[in-house]
Amino acid sequence: MNLRTLLLAAALAAASMPALAAGRTVLDPHLPRSLPAQGPVDVRWTDPAAFTELRHSGNRFEARRGTWVVDIAEHLRRAAERRLPAGERLEIEITDIRRAGNYEPWRGIQYDHVRFLTDLYPPRMAMRVRRIGADGAPLGERDVVLIDAAYLMGPGSGFDNDPLRFEKHMIDRWAQRELGPRLGADRHAP
Repeated sequence: MNLRTLLLAAALAAASMPALAAGRTVLDPHLPRSLPAQGPVDVRWTDPAAFTELRHSGNRFEARRGTWVVDIAEHLRRAAERRLPAGERLEIEITDIRRAGNYEPWRGIQYDHVRFLTDLYPPRMAMRVRRIGADGAPLGERDVVLIDAAYLMGPGSGFDNDPLRFEKHMIDRWAQRELGPRLGADRHAP
């Protein structure tokens, strides 16, 4: 393992400390399964217990800590809103998430809380996207799978301390490809 991987793992562990202190988990029954309705982008998600991130984690206890599902959904909404033409709407249902990196319990107890970032564990997200035109007519519905196999080589691979930086970058690239460049900030105003 190289020094860069260790440093990135340590940065992720340090960045996740506020979530650990809060004691919240993505499986908290009080957390909603959707973002509050506002604006032209509606984001909801299926049961996080069925997400690959939790089912195939090397440390399921650590993988469920925090509110990362809500954080990813909020970023997805912002990224789409910035690019969606005026009058159009998006309905997005997140059906699976696999965050970048993984816990490797075979490394020993001292690394139990460390998420290792390697090419073996790229971020992945599956969602169903429905686009609705300004006239209310459906423009299309499809299942989308996002994977960023080169996530360690992208702009989010530096010393950014956001534990979701790789997933957010993957979402930004999808929104750019799917919806085009950012639009003016006042395009949704009445």
